Amino acid sequence: MASPMRSLVSDYSRYVESFRRFLNNSTEHQCMQEFLDNKLPGIIARIGDKKSEIKILSIGGGAVQAQYPGVPIKNEVVEPNAEQIAKYKEVVAKSSNLENIKFAWHKETASEYKNRIMEKKELHKWDFIHMIQMLYYVKDIPATLKFFHSLLATNAKILIIVVSGTSGWDKLWKKYGSRLPRDDLCQYITATDLTQMMDNLGIKYECHDLPSTMDISDCFIDGNENGALLLDFLTETCNFNTTAPPDLKAEIMKALQEPEFSVKKDGKVLFNNNLSFIVVEA
Repeated sequence: MASPMRSLVSDYSRYVESFRRFLNNSTEHQCMQEFLDNKLPGIIARIGDKKSEIKILSIGGGAVQAQYPGVPIKNEVVEPNAEQIAKYKEVVAKSSNLENIKFAWHKETASEYKNRIMEKKELHKWDFIHMIQMLYYVKDIPATLKFFHSLLATNAKILIIVVSGTSGWDKLWKKYGSRLPRDDLCQYITATDLTQMMDNLGIKYECHDLPSTMDISDCFIDGNENGALLLDFLTETCNFNTTAPPDLKAEIMKALQEPEFSVKKDGKVLFNNNLSFIVVEA
């Protein structure tokens, strides 16, 4: 009898490895870098106007470079994963031109951070808050958006990066999410869901979509380990290849090659990994 399907997060080391394969086989980082290099400087140009110090809050890690040489920057990082904090510290240690940035690290989730500062009544205002690919792991997203929006100083901005409503993820989750193992830790949300929530909350924002792809060609090669790990990541299922019911596996494998999910180019199957960059106004 086949083992039942279980969530990928239940096997942390396999989750980490599948995420590493996703980054290696996708243009996720290049897409983010393009936005940070070309669009972000103009968007945050005024956040530091007439300020003696710029305060940056990073929810879920991720680094954003300073636009204000010489101005002291206070960067607090909220990240529940000790390994991620260690990696972030390593990047900081190896980076030049960070002399004017003071880092503080908090090993906690966004919700734990919120509860802690509310209990202590330490509601500091921030000039720039960024939430990069982390809102999937928040239980009450509208309350979280409302809370962090309330922490914005004059001219401040929040940058949220999530998968786009035009991505293959949106189609995959809508079509097959109910038949895949769910984990309390993770929600299926896209930029479309977030912008609806912000409309309801009366929060002003602008949304920029950038194209990104993930090469999933190896998923269609029997016995290919890279393909097996990418399939785990796509379905958020541990060992999807060997534990998924045959009918579900056949359906998903067929769907992943269809135009609403992927494009075929130069003999490769490229899954639509489009990203949305939502800039929230104070």
